[in-house]
Formats: sequence, C-alpha cells, structure tokens
Amino acid sequence: MLQFYYNPISPNARRVWLTLLEKGIAFEPILMNLDGDQLQENFLTVNPFHHIPVVVDDGLRIVESLAIMDYLEAKYPQPTMLPSKPQALAKVRMVQHITANELFPKIIALIYESADSPQFIKAIQHIDKVLQFFTEILDNSLYFGSEELTLADIVAGTAVLYLPNLGVSLSAYLKIYEWSERLMQRPVWQKTKISPEDFEQFKRRVRVLVKMHRRELVSKNKSR
Repeated sequence: MLQFYYNPISPNARRVWLTLLEKGIAFEPILMNLDGDQLQENFLTVNPFHHIPVVVDDGLRIVESLAIMDYLEAKYPQPTMLPSKPQALAKVRMVQHITANELFPKIIALIYESADSPQFIKAIQHIDKVLQFFTEILDNSLYFGSEELTLADIVAGTAVLYLPNLGVSLSAYLKIYEWSERLMQRPVWQKTKISPEDFEQFKRRVRVLVKMHRRELVSKNKSR
C-alpha cells in the first residue's frame, strides 16, 4: 500500500493529503513529529532533505508536493484533476506556481512580521495582487480551469483558506470567496479542516524556521 509521510500542519503535506482523499486512493498514513522525526536516520533514508511530504508507492520514493500530485494524477487518473485543453491546463499550472512562489511567501511574512512593518504592508499589497489575478483566472468557472476540482484548487486552497485567520478578508474578492466556500463544503475539506490549535502550532513553527534561516544568513555573511 502507498505510504504517506506527513503532518497535518504542513501546507505542502496537506496538498498531497487532500489529493489522496479526493481521489479515494488507499494509503498508509505515517505521521511525522516535526520536532525531530524528520531528522532521524531512518527518515533520512527516505528523504535525505529531511522534509515532508514523501510518498512511497510500489517501491518508488517521491518527494516534493507538486511532483507527488502529478504522479498521483498520472497513476490514478480518476477522478481526473488536470484538464486536457491547453488553455485550461495553463491556468492550473499558473495557479499552482503563483501560489507557491508569490502567495505563500507573503503568508509567511504575515505570520512573522509585525503588522506595522514595511514588510507586512508590502505582503498585504502583494496578496491583493495575487487574489485579483486569481479572480481573473477563475472567471465564471466553479474551479480553476474546470467545472470540477483540479490540482490548482488544492494547491491554492491550502494557502488562500489561511488568509482569513491572518486578518485578510476574502469578502473583497467575491469570486474567490465563493470558490473558497465551495471548497469548504466538500466532505474531504471538512474532514481535514485545520483546527485553531493546529494553526497556532503552524504559526509557531513558521516563526522558528524563519528565525533559524535568518541566523544562518547572518552567520554566512559574517564568515565572508
């Protein structure tokens, strides 16, 4: 049976978790304690980069959430979550990469930076730009690139649904708000909805990782 290494507070792991559940794929969940399990030798043999998610299926080890999702779509094509038409497929890919490269880093800034800092204000402005762009891509469709759920909805949903908890109201983006409500009406999304306690744990984890990253940058700069 497919093995899935994950933790529910990890947004990247949640992408894969939702994909597995929406596709109805049987899997063995392997819960990772992010305070140290990912650094243990037995896990490093699974992923030497010591992060989740990881999927092991038929002896194949796959890391990186977007690669895992593509694999699941290719091997388990029903229900389909990638449109076949070029324009629709381009929309799906755009939303996936914009979420990863433009939206999620700004969510990190909302968690880490103080609300009166220039970085926080810039993050709010950038998130507005992303949500406006997503509104254009969604247009009058129920989901990104399709009338059925796509991989883009899963990737974007795991990020956009955090925003109200961080003080960013979706009410100014009517189509995105309605889309987010459609997602949350789906049984799988209800089942995996992150609890307030888990969200606070996620924020604490983000703050620790950002501090560690900044210390490493300072140390590298001093050693030059």
